[in-house]
Order: sequence, then C-alpha cells, then structure tokens
Amino acid sequence: MTREEVFATLTDIFRDVFDDDDIELTDATTADDIEDWDSLEQINLVVACEKKFNVKFDMKEIQSLKNVGEMVDTIVSKLS
Repeated sequence: MTREEVFATLTDIFRDVFDDDDIELTDATTADDIEDWDSLEQINLVVACEKKFNVKFDMKEIQSLKNVGEMVDTIVSKLS
C-alpha cells in the first residue's frame, strides 16, 4: 500500500471516527486541529486504524506520534 493510499484510507477513518465528512487531513494535522479529538477519541482512532490496516501499535509509538504525517509513515512502515 502506498503512502497516498494509506493517507486516503486514514482520511476515511478520521471522518468516520469523528463523524465529520468535512475533515481534510494534511501531514501537519494534529489533535489541536480537530475539535472532538480528545484522549477517548484517540483510542477509538487507534483501534479503527489497527482494524482497517491489520497492524498493532504499541504505547510508545502512539505517544511519540506528533501529527498525521507521522501516523501515515508508521502505518506504511508496518505494512512493508
């Protein structure tokens, strides 16, 4: 799966988790950019990503992610 494909799929996941079809992600998107992105939604987001991409994140990886771009890169590396 290419980085672009992961990014597109991740956009769909974000829109579903946050119930907002207007979400437009960029590499620089952070929790500060999405109104309902709190700690509970972070968990829901990670679980949705793990299910969709069939990967597992450890706590250290989750805590180290600074933005959506890093999340995409982490998923791409797990899929390769």
